[in-house]
Amino acid sequence: MPGNGEAVTRRTEVRGGEGSAYVLSRGVVVLFAVACGAAVANVYYSQPLLVTMGHDFTMSPALVGSVVTLTHVGYGLGLFLLVPLGDLADRRRLIVAQLLLLVLALAVVAAARTAAVLLVGMAATGLLAVVTQTLVAFAASLAPPAGRGRVVGLVTSGVVVGILLARTASGLIADLAGWRAVYLASAALTALLALVLYRVLPLPSGAPPTTPRYGQLLRSTITLFAQERLLRLRALFGLLIFAAFSTLWSGVALPLSEAPYFLSHGAIGALGLIGVVGALAATVAGRLNDRGLSRWTTGTALALLAASWLPLAFTRASLWALVVGVILLDLAVQAVHVTSQTLIYALRPDAGSRLIGGYMVFYSIGSATGALAATSLYTVAGWGAVCVLGAAFSALALLVWAFTRD
Repeated sequence: MPGNGEAVTRRTEVRGGEGSAYVLSRGVVVLFAVACGAAVANVYYSQPLLVTMGHDFTMSPALVGSVVTLTHVGYGLGLFLLVPLGDLADRRRLIVAQLLLLVLALAVVAAARTAAVLLVGMAATGLLAVVTQTLVAFAASLAPPAGRGRVVGLVTSGVVVGILLARTASGLIADLAGWRAVYLASAALTALLALVLYRVLPLPSGAPPTTPRYGQLLRSTITLFAQERLLRLRALFGLLIFAAFSTLWSGVALPLSEAPYFLSHGAIGALGLIGVVGALAATVAGRLNDRGLSRWTTGTALALLAASWLPLAFTRASLWALVVGVILLDLAVQAVHVTSQTLIYALRPDAGSRLIGGYMVFYSIGSATGALAATSLYTVAGWGAVCVLGAAFSALALLVWAFTRD
């Protein structure tokens, strides 16, 4: 008798041809990429704003770090509780509903007058920002098999750019109009995207699939982890590389806002522009994977990730060292991330939302861990200790790869 995961997988096979009569134009693919970037950016807007938020709400450095941590905790919960619905529900309605609820969450953050309300709003923002992963899975299902890799690559590049430009945009807007304006602007953009996507995305075609109970759907996600070794391994890589990623980006605003730099929000946020090369890594990694070089790509990228912390350790002495470290770290993280997503989705395309969602849960755990650890460690031991922490996450990932070569 088949397990719950196999039963749910069979029920969702009918969704493999969703939108098969729909012609996915390049313009719609770009719209998917923009929507993904705008949604995921909400998880990262706060990073250059932590010092100002802390002052406004009189929060300790450790509590300020929980702003980022709770956002990622919410994101992790959404990955497990909401993203799997994309394998069964009408993705068009699911996407639009999540975007509209995201607008409300962003409004709560912008209007917060106490630290408690702020933290609740940030957690809700993270929970609903997982619409990004539903969009990725929807784009993959609409693409013809021969062009699916290209479509997923383009949409993923939108995610990368959204993550990187989030800090730049939030820093510039905060310098001009205050940190609350960042979330008001994002709420307006999100509402506009919800309207456009409602008009553009196709209605579901064919007979509706047999829908299992919600609990059975969630259990099937866990079953996939039990069945797929590659999913477990890539989830571990995701946890470690994004712990390192978050260690840098959650902690770097603290030394840059102090002597000798005293940089503004905009200047700190502009570091995201340096990491745009990560988008290049995303497309290159996808092509290397198509050529059967996923293992080589992963090992090389993890070695670069570990090496990036050497120049980052000299941030207080040289901004050029910081620039070199940021480039290396972002290149490495995005290369491993795209390679992992490509390999995971290929395991069972009919369970794409659950596979990607399950993998991204570990991404969120790693991001939350890195954010909380970096800000807390900086308070007691300074930037050097933060770099040791990031290097430890990176070296552990490289060690796992060296033993598994997968």
